[in-house]
Amino acid sequence: MCGIVGYIGNKNTQSVLVEGLKKLEYRGYDSAGIAVYTHKGLEVVKAQGRIVNLEAKLEHDPLVGSSGIGHTRWATHGKPSDANSHPHTDESQKFSVVHNGIVENYLDLKDELISQGHTFTSETDTEIIAHLISREYEGDIVIAVQKAITHMRGAFALGVLAENEPEKLVAVRQASPLIIGIGEGENFIGSDIPAILQYTRNVYILNDGEMAVLTQDSVELMTIEGNFISREMIHVDWDAVTAEKGGFEHFMLKEIHEQPKAYRDTMRGRIDATGKRVILPELKLTHEQILNIRNIQIVACGTAYHAGLVGRNVIEQLVRIPVETDVASEYRYRSPIVTPETLVIVVSQSGETADTLAALREAKANGAHVLAITNVVGSSIARDADDVIATLAGPEIAVASTKAYTSQLIAFYLFGLYLAEVRGTQTPEAVTEIIQAMQELPEQLEGMLENSDSIKAYAEQIAHHEHLFFIGRGVDFAVAQEGSLKLKEISYIHSEAYPAGELKHGTLALIEEGIPVIALVTQESVYEKTVSNIKEVNARGADIMAITYEDHVSTLLKSVDQVFAIPKTLPLLTPALSVVPLQLLAYYASLARGNDVDKPRNLAKSVTVE
Repeated sequence: MCGIVGYIGNKNTQSVLVEGLKKLEYRGYDSAGIAVYTHKGLEVVKAQGRIVNLEAKLEHDPLVGSSGIGHTRWATHGKPSDANSHPHTDESQKFSVVHNGIVENYLDLKDELISQGHTFTSETDTEIIAHLISREYEGDIVIAVQKAITHMRGAFALGVLAENEPEKLVAVRQASPLIIGIGEGENFIGSDIPAILQYTRNVYILNDGEMAVLTQDSVELMTIEGNFISREMIHVDWDAVTAEKGGFEHFMLKEIHEQPKAYRDTMRGRIDATGKRVILPELKLTHEQILNIRNIQIVACGTAYHAGLVGRNVIEQLVRIPVETDVASEYRYRSPIVTPETLVIVVSQSGETADTLAALREAKANGAHVLAITNVVGSSIARDADDVIATLAGPEIAVASTKAYTSQLIAFYLFGLYLAEVRGTQTPEAVTEIIQAMQELPEQLEGMLENSDSIKAYAEQIAHHEHLFFIGRGVDFAVAQEGSLKLKEISYIHSEAYPAGELKHGTLALIEEGIPVIALVTQESVYEKTVSNIKEVNARGADIMAITYEDHVSTLLKSVDQVFAIPKTLPLLTPALSVVPLQLLAYYASLARGNDVDKPRNLAKSVTVE
């Protein structure tokens, strides 16, 4: 997730671009840059780090012109650096591009362009777009962009400038958001409404497969194929703060609703064109190394640790390799048994978690190959690990993690399937079935999010309680632990998660009349046993809500008070769906108690001390 802004008009273009980028910094803050058409031609200034670094450069060398594009980056291809910052240009520096998304086939395109004599200066997938446009240009920038796009596969929102046609700004949307702002004698592009809200409230929202050609006085909308289209203009009446949150009341709720996109983005480019195999081209881990793995250790903290609990189940079921999960703060103090045949997987949203970083270094010192699953390319953990699978959730602003956690689950599914393919522990048919079910998850989740009123009502019902329990078996127990943590960290209700079968070994003493119990019942292999455990707490007067499949609702309502149904999927994949009502439960309970949802007390987003 990155931020794009573009402007064509008579205002101070540099100022419009920089102010727009400041409003989009929540979408990415690894680096920033702008390109402006000046009296010298296309000029580009960019800087690693926050936008203040870009401003410092522009103070000494301002760009004065009537059209420009800007970008604030969340690194996906290539570490954060000046060279990898956007905008990118071709060798002639006649074409400049900003890009949000992923060009899945960029390596093949890069090889093709290199063979044709092109030279590249960055590690990004975006730079190839500028070179493609340069190659296709024959005097019409719109046609050149359209031809370039035919070679690209993936997701992209683009802003394009051509030095020979400074009166035009070209915008394209394919599976990444882009809006067009309409002014008087000026027009804008942005990846989100906050970028342009101080200048105009009249916008067009581009759909997938559409593009726009902007001049100072006009906007033409068309399909990527060049067919002109008409679109109703939208007047935005949000205030600036609401706009930054996409119309949602809090960042956490916005990020919960962004999870379908995060699923798609994390899978994109990692499943082959047939939809039957997982491909992880970013891995350095060889097939020989994979065949030599004897055990796996997953190390993480907090929510990432809970993702690791699901990951353990996924890898053990798919690959039949012994897997341990460790809390990072305990890992190196127990003298873990690590050999060169050990694969250590460290998981961290920020890539800066101090305990996890220390565990990573301990594992490497003992000869293990370390794979990092992280949301931040260029972070300390990403730099120190031998391999990285980047989760492409985009920046997460709320302290309570939601989309970062579920993206980590998708990364574990992908990696587990990849190991199974290499080691031959699953048939091709079984792998294909799981991949197909994974690709259905985003749409299933979108349907769930549209029908969450019962969760809100239950959250308001439990908000006055001070104690609550979660139960489940197998991966349901792993999800129960994450649900419990979410509730604790933002609602401040004391909650605990237990394996459902452990109730009779002590926990039943805490069950009393009216106490809320949330039961996850999605694992068919232990369905009857879990129902028996539910009846144990029901008999002692608990108020029970079950999370289960739609076809179990009528049966479970004989033993529980309320049910929230999730769509049917493979048992191994249920955590990607069943955790979402628990995220919403925590959110609405916190809201009902009057708490600061996005900034819970005593907690920070990134824990950089042990």
